[in-house]
Order: sequence, then C-alpha cells, then structure tokens
Amino acid sequence: MEIATPYLLFLGDVPDPLAAKTALGIVDWRPEWCVGQLRFEGCGADAGLPDMTLQEGRAAGAKTLIVGAVNAGGVLPGHWVDTIVAALDAGYDVASGLHSRLGDHPAIRAAAARWGRRLYDVRHATQRFDTGKGTKRSGLRLLTVGTDCSVGKKYTALALERGMRAAGLDADFRATGQTGVFISGRGVAIDAVVADFISGAVEWLSPDAEPSHWDLIEGQGSLYHPSFAGVSLGLLHGAQPDAFVVCHEPTRRTMRGVRHALPTIRQVIDLTRICGSLTNPAIRCVGIAINTQALDEDDALRLLDETTTAHDIPAVDPIRTGVGPIVDRILQEFPAP
Repeated sequence: MEIATPYLLFLGDVPDPLAAKTALGIVDWRPEWCVGQLRFEGCGADAGLPDMTLQEGRAAGAKTLIVGAVNAGGVLPGHWVDTIVAALDAGYDVASGLHSRLGDHPAIRAAAARWGRRLYDVRHATQRFDTGKGTKRSGLRLLTVGTDCSVGKKYTALALERGMRAAGLDADFRATGQTGVFISGRGVAIDAVVADFISGAVEWLSPDAEPSHWDLIEGQGSLYHPSFAGVSLGLLHGAQPDAFVVCHEPTRRTMRGVRHALPTIRQVIDLTRICGSLTNPAIRCVGIAINTQALDEDDALRLLDETTTAHDIPAVDPIRTGVGPIVDRILQEFPAP
C-alpha cells in the first residue's frame, strides 16, 4: 500500500484531541507530509496546521485526504460523507483508518469510480494470516503495553526506534494500528484481524531476524481493559517479546470509555509477565513511559523519579525527557553478542 503524499488531514467535528490521535500522530512523526487540516465548526482538536478548504488543500499540493479521527466502533459519521465525496470530486484520493470501509458508502464508492480515485482502508489488511504457533523466532522484540488505551504506546515505540538507532542498535518500528501504518508505510491494524489470527498476524509482522535486530512492536489497548483485552493478549502472544515497556497516563482514574478503575503499573508488569511467558519465558520489563503532558515540569520530574525508585526500572516521558534511560537499560540487559 503506497498512499500518495502530501496529505490534507480531515478532523471533522471530533470532540477532543484523543479522538483525532490519527491526525496528531501523523503530524508529530511525518510533518513534512502534511499541508493543512480541514475541520468543521465546533471541532475540539487542532493539529497545529493551517485550516484549509478542499480547494486550498489541492492548491497547496495535497494528494490524499486522510480521515484523521478515531471513535468507538470505528464508524464513519454520516455527516462526513458529503465532504469525502467532495474531496474525490476535487481530485483527492481518500484514506481512512476507521473500521467501516469507505467503499461501503454508495456515494463514496460512486464518486471514486467516477473519477478513478483510490480509496484506502488501512485498517483492513488484504494479507491472509495463519494462526499463531508460538515457536521461538530469531531476533529480539520489544512490545509497548499500557495501563489503558491511548496512553502513548505508539509514541513510545517510535521514540525508542529513534533512540536505539542513535545508540547504534538495529531497530525497526512495527505498526499495529492505523496511525502507525500511516506513519511507517506498512503494518497491520491488529484490532481488525479476526480473533483466531491475531497472534499469527503479529508473527507475520515480526518474522525471524538477525540475532541482534530489534522489532519494536506497537501495543494496543490493555490487558486490563474490558473492551480491548482480547486484542492485547493476542498481540502479546504473537509478539513473543523479550522486553516490554509499560505506558501510563497518571491523571486518569478510570479507563477510557468504561467505568473500570485504572490498574497500577505494578499490576500491568506482573500480568504481562505471566501472560507473556506462554510464548517467551524470558520476558522482562525494561522501562516505564509516563505521559506527563497534564503535569507541570516539577511535578512531572518528581513523578518520574518516584516511579523509577518504586519499580527499580527507568521511568521516562518519551516527549518531555526522552527515552535515553530505557535505551541504556536495554543495552545493559541485552549486550551485543
């Protein structure tokens, strides 16, 4: 799948930044691919790009309209369809990471056919997967796991890729969500894979590799989240990680979208070790990534220090402080052969 760049990011009228995390993630990691954003009145998110109409986006060189939103169930809102049809009429291809397929909407399908434009549903893989086997694979793997969904698992894996490469390690980010696929150019939206094949899809995504090569696998959901734990567990078994990093947002008290209390970092470490040992008995935690965006500098640094001391594992904010201490821990725990 090769999606034409640059992009115009469509945010519609999403209620908050978390609902626009696809668009915001693309801007953070591929800003050179983004010319502007298209928003409806009342949109609660801002990607920090110029607001543009479809015509202005085309004049700026945009080739693809990216539906940069997420929502429960991954459904395309009905009042967005006219804008997508207008984009196709204006000469755009359209790409979406939602569960619902663009082509399932008759007006969108007809407009794409009328102009010969391309529709990309990155959440729907065309690859067929086997069931997972759990057989030990060569190479090294790290998985990001979370106390909740939307706590920074993708950002942490991408930051680790950058930091590990800077330290001379051979490391590649492996995308398992729609935003990661937009950023990396390849991957599998794992939450759209039929349940029996989730672990097999991750085995396909992270195959045998050189002994010193690291695959940094983007985590999804949380083993403690009642909505998404099934995806998280299948991903954990298929990833067969040698190492994992726990991602956490410290101001939440309940998990996103449900009333269940947020688990502690210690609970996530312990359950990940227990469940992950099925396919890799040597699994270990090498770091904690805390999203301190809601905290001031002093409180954030204090929390990172306290968490490091409490768990005897480096705790960082990948954006505020960088991932250097976790990279150092990886070098210590997994010395080069």
